[in-house]
Amino acid sequence: MNFFSKFFEKLPKEKIINGLIFLLSALFLTLLLSSKYYIFQSIMENGLSKRDIVATKKIEVVDVDKTEKRKRDLAKKVDPILTPLQNDYILNNYRNLISSIKNFREKDLSKKERNEEIIKFTDIADSDREKQALVYLVNTSDYNFNMIAHEGEQTLKEMLSMSISESELDHIDRIISRKINPSLTAKQTQAVLVLIKQTIIPNLIEDELATEIARKNAANSVKPIVVTFEPGSKIVYEGEAISPLKKDALKKAGYNVTELNFLGLTGLFAIVCVCMFCFLFYLTHFDSKYATPRYSLLTLLLASLMIGFAISLPFNVPVYLLPFPAFAMLIAIFTNQKVSLLTSTLLIILMSVSFQYTPEATFAFIIESLISIFAVGKLNYSRRMDLIKMGFEISFIEVYAISAIYILHNNFSTEAFLLDVTMGVVSCLISGIIVLGIIPILESMFKIITPYGLAELADHNQELLKRLQFEAPGTYHHSLMVSNLVEAAAEAVGANPILAMVGSFYHDIGKLKRPLFFVENQSYFSIENPHEKLNPKLSKMVITAHPKDGLELAKEYGLPQEIWPFIIQHHGDSIASYFYNQAKQQEGAENVTESQFRYTCPKPNTKETAILMLADAVESAVRSLSNPTQEEVEKLIDKIIQDRLMDGQLSESPLTQKDLKVIAATFLRILRGMQHHRIKYHDNVIEELNTKTQTQQTQKTKPVQSITISQNKEAKNND
Repeated sequence: MNFFSKFFEKLPKEKIINGLIFLLSALFLTLLLSSKYYIFQSIMENGLSKRDIVATKKIEVVDVDKTEKRKRDLAKKVDPILTPLQNDYILNNYRNLISSIKNFREKDLSKKERNEEIIKFTDIADSDREKQALVYLVNTSDYNFNMIAHEGEQTLKEMLSMSISESELDHIDRIISRKINPSLTAKQTQAVLVLIKQTIIPNLIEDELATEIARKNAANSVKPIVVTFEPGSKIVYEGEAISPLKKDALKKAGYNVTELNFLGLTGLFAIVCVCMFCFLFYLTHFDSKYATPRYSLLTLLLASLMIGFAISLPFNVPVYLLPFPAFAMLIAIFTNQKVSLLTSTLLIILMSVSFQYTPEATFAFIIESLISIFAVGKLNYSRRMDLIKMGFEISFIEVYAISAIYILHNNFSTEAFLLDVTMGVVSCLISGIIVLGIIPILESMFKIITPYGLAELADHNQELLKRLQFEAPGTYHHSLMVSNLVEAAAEAVGANPILAMVGSFYHDIGKLKRPLFFVENQSYFSIENPHEKLNPKLSKMVITAHPKDGLELAKEYGLPQEIWPFIIQHHGDSIASYFYNQAKQQEGAENVTESQFRYTCPKPNTKETAILMLADAVESAVRSLSNPTQEEVEKLIDKIIQDRLMDGQLSESPLTQKDLKVIAATFLRILRGMQHHRIKYHDNVIEELNTKTQTQQTQKTKPVQSITISQNKEAKNND
């Protein structure tokens, strides 16, 4: 116990809490997934059915045991496939034997030694008759020996001309005897018989590979023995032992046929832990901004809802009704497509393994989820009904996938096919409706803003934006101009343009506290600058307070946390240079420090907020210029970016030097469109146009409608 207490004392509390949350989440998912197993366990006990179970649809099950037995029986009936052996091999063996006997005959041995060698030599014989025949061969005359050897070779050749199999060796004596020359004596005939028996082997041997292929082909030709349960028929009776065949039938009827004991529960828990670890590892190392409790709890909730839906699905309803597209779309909308791809795949694998879905169903789930994730990237978030339209489009892919599966099987029930396709289409259609309805609820629960929420915040009828329009119109117009710059630059460098644009709308809401202290609003209301009556330090306090004032307003009005950084970070800890320089003039440079005139806010730490800082400064500076040229605007943009860079304001942002060049070019392009000049007409343009019209009327026979002075005035005003 002391060891464990010391071990946990050394661990950071945050890691202990995260570990406990991980274990509790894994246990929760394990119990949720295992709950469906109890449905099957409740209908059986000790392998016996506790009640009658009736088929609610036509169920066809392959009797695996009978089918395999029939395959084995048919494979055994296939005769071995024989292949001929080269006859030269057998003839060479015969000639070698004759040569050995001839050498033995020519040895110069004493009678005793010769008898001893004959005993050793005749050990190869199987019977006394054969031994006597070998002795005769050793002791006979050369004429007889050569004649016997010749007759034996001729007889062997005649036998090899016919096929000799392994089974024919059992009665080879009778076969050889019929082939030997009948004119030979009994001893000579016996000698020839012994010589041939010692060398002959089957010249037809079994081709094991060909035989195995033939037997497999025979086994594969056996059609599966199918047992059919018609609707209303009983699959199992009360008290009946549940055989493998009946388990397969129950599985097709929708029952989970695996009994989950403690060991099985442990295995399921291990699978859940592996999937959760893969998910968290990816977020931590590759998408760390989503590695927060909010996103983890959101994913856990959506996964639990999917599992709960699967558990509650009636046995007679195809699993294709499961709305996996809704899960994939929601994760993609709340995070991104990569996270959704990983999460959807892990959930499908987890549920398929736990609930024993067929490989075909798993394939369909993965395909429809992938298409859903791809489709999210093409959504127009300002039109919510696009989600319903996307559900229709995904349904075509679902029909295609299910049809491909059935075509692959090549033997299917039309009724089952139509039911599966219908459920797949319904799943895709309701997925769009589910996503459309649940997004606002999830946004409110987890305080996560989605592109749909951002699109709502971009509506200029929002209360804070309405207040800006009426209470600080100059600030409102400035925010609109900045948003154009920020949106274009964010898109150019791969940031989130929607988030950047909406954040720009609200970045200056803090000025609503004291709108008349900001120069853009003073000119609109035609009032004197109140800072002329304040000392620079007090003016600085009023001006630099607007980011924090804006954060308070954001919290008061319930703006999502994703917008807060735009409000508090868009000035960083930069210096209020106007009041700093004014203070140096009034109080002397030695009595003023830069730190007294800096904002006390965090620096931008994302691409979007950093772009806003630059766009805010650029738009204000360009607006202060009178009819600037393109070169002047370009130099001003470069100077502002360099100043912010040298001041360290971009030190915490992920912007690169390349990004800054792209941002500068984008700012210049947008500002060039904002700063376009109208054509200036000279004063007597109206008189010239009237004179020209009158001249044309006198030269032509047909009257021409003249351009009136009022029309020309209107044209001038429009220009």
